[in-house]
Amino acid sequence: MTDPTSPSAEILAILEARHGDPFGFLGRQPKEGGGAVVRTLQPKAHAVTVVARDGSGSWPMQRIHHHGFYTVDLPPEAASIPYDLELATFDGQALRSADPYSFGPLLGEQDLYFFCEGTHQRLWDCLGARMRTVDGVAGVQFAVWAPNAKRVSIIGDFNDWDGRINPMRLRIEGGVWEIFLPGIQELTHYKFEVLSAEGHLQIKSDPFAFYGQHGIQTASLVFDLNRYAWNDQEWMQKRAKTNLYNTPMSVYEVHLGSWKRVPEDGNRSKSYRELADDLIPYVKAMNFTHIELMPVAEHPFDGSWGYQITGYFAPTSRFGNPDEFREFVDRCHQAGIGVILDWVPGHFPKDAHGLAKFDGTALYEHADPRQGEHQDWGTLIFNYGRSEVKNFLIANALFWLEHYHIDGLRVDAVASMLYLDYSRQPWAWVPNKYGGRENLEAIDFMRDLNRICYERHPGSTIIAEESTAWPGVSRPTDAGGLGFGFKWNMGWMNDSLTYMQEDPIHRKYHHGEATFSMLYAYDENFILVISHDEVVHGKGSMINKMPGDRWQKFANLRMFYAWMWAHPGKKLLFMGSEFGQWQEWGHERSLDWHLFLGEEHASLQKLVRDLNWLYTNTPALHALDHEGTGFSWLDAGDADNSIFAFMRIAPDGEKVYCVINATPVPRKGYRVGVAEAGSYRELLNTDAPGYAGSGMINPLPMPASDTEWQSQPWSILIDLPPLGVVLLGR
Repeated sequence: MTDPTSPSAEILAILEARHGDPFGFLGRQPKEGGGAVVRTLQPKAHAVTVVARDGSGSWPMQRIHHHGFYTVDLPPEAASIPYDLELATFDGQALRSADPYSFGPLLGEQDLYFFCEGTHQRLWDCLGARMRTVDGVAGVQFAVWAPNAKRVSIIGDFNDWDGRINPMRLRIEGGVWEIFLPGIQELTHYKFEVLSAEGHLQIKSDPFAFYGQHGIQTASLVFDLNRYAWNDQEWMQKRAKTNLYNTPMSVYEVHLGSWKRVPEDGNRSKSYRELADDLIPYVKAMNFTHIELMPVAEHPFDGSWGYQITGYFAPTSRFGNPDEFREFVDRCHQAGIGVILDWVPGHFPKDAHGLAKFDGTALYEHADPRQGEHQDWGTLIFNYGRSEVKNFLIANALFWLEHYHIDGLRVDAVASMLYLDYSRQPWAWVPNKYGGRENLEAIDFMRDLNRICYERHPGSTIIAEESTAWPGVSRPTDAGGLGFGFKWNMGWMNDSLTYMQEDPIHRKYHHGEATFSMLYAYDENFILVISHDEVVHGKGSMINKMPGDRWQKFANLRMFYAWMWAHPGKKLLFMGSEFGQWQEWGHERSLDWHLFLGEEHASLQKLVRDLNWLYTNTPALHALDHEGTGFSWLDAGDADNSIFAFMRIAPDGEKVYCVINATPVPRKGYRVGVAEAGSYRELLNTDAPGYAGSGMINPLPMPASDTEWQSQPWSILIDLPPLGVVLLGR
């Protein structure tokens, strides 16, 4: 027996949490000559007994150190039978569970091999906290990648957050630490205690946690994702057969925390279930086809809007648990609404509990700050050249598509990933191996991401927020492109808003800014976007960008929206912009729903609803969004009058004519060329009384005459309203 006052070096190493091989010393270990010895550290217990699980015997353990180190010798006949540890604690509890150190290695060799190779497409099944049964014992398998750590322990409310109790096993071949803890229940709080090679101790949240706290409290929570029963089978089957390029896509961009708050309850945000009851019917009534959610992955700081993520596999607990978020997505699908999720593989924050310096080294990020840190944002950049990091990100994308039935991922800040010198001084970046500024590893990552996601989840889409002229962003990878499904049209947004903010008297000098987008409209599969980025940071709200008095502001905005919906490309509009919110958006407050006391706001909202209806029900306005045969100018050069005229064309030849008057001067008897004989009618007029306009409409059918005009064999005469758009059809 070891002298209690002079513990062995190995016991002391366990007590000081620095033992190099806890699984080689704790638990049941064979003895020379037969039999075995069982060792355990149980500081909360005043007595511990080894109990054969089959009831064949029990053996009281001896406390050989006052910090709670116990040991007992087992006879040869008990050297291999399954056993439990029975504890009598100082607070009067009687506890019994299997010994975590009686279980062998957990992760398979193939799992580790594919992870190191960077090709494990279901990585969430291996790493993190997974409820499972091992050798008939229910519990939780914990695993974390920390190859350069000296020690990793699982800590939580089950072991008083004491890193000495449950040190993990290192699987050297993958740099993964693992342990199985019997009896751990769902919603158990836990973290990883990581000792770096330099001896620095860190407490880290689980990078693969399905559920986590946010804010000051940052524990990960065990959660079972296998329980939810989906009811969106019809949607998913239809989605897999849908060609998004020739179907309507009108997206309502939403920040869940500020769409609509509950003022009578401390101005709190609505829960996922409350949003399902309120937001989904609103989006449906507004005739949007999709919701795009600003990032819902767990993030500590509300002011980042979700773009600085610490829990990539966990929807934020601000609004409910993972199953409640799945219910929200499920109900969107049942209502016929697709769900796009903002996804942030470009950078992550420096928060101490997150990915930064995870094992004491630059593990997920680059070590060189010229490569590994965003100067503008104060965040860290993923090391896309490391296979395990690339695997982490691609598996995360697949995880949202599979476990949450997300229909699309909008990839944030793609430009920052593509260029090594993005927003950097000339001396503050490292060229690629060819001396160029292109991030070759990030390019490979994006191509693999898109290829794998489209192979695994037909009908889903990956969208790039890319603000430069990088070629082929939405072209297939086998054609040399990056492989995204769509690209945000930032050029159109910048040029259009610049044009719209001009006083109408000066617009004739900026005519080219309004037509320039059609020179490149088919270079990519574009989405026209008016996103949250356009209504924050002093940029003002959409209504306040418009020039003129109150009436002219609303008329300009109505004109702009109708122009946007008639222009080739899918559509995206940020919440609040649909009813002309005056205030710039703030994440900490609700949208200004009280504005519906004013007629203009409700009328603008009605216009957006009607534009969505017309867009989704008129093939000419969406079916050839990405093909040049779907658009033809009638007149792109009438700069003196700031008038634009074009037609949109359906695959069957049906046409919609769009005429835009960007000045407050009404034009009576304006001649418009048309391709066919017959009678024409207004499909929509932004100056209609129902939209709070002046009422300059064309109420009667307009017969075409055989007067050639605007390169068309026929023409009609219309009254063109001030600051208005008229959409015409047969």
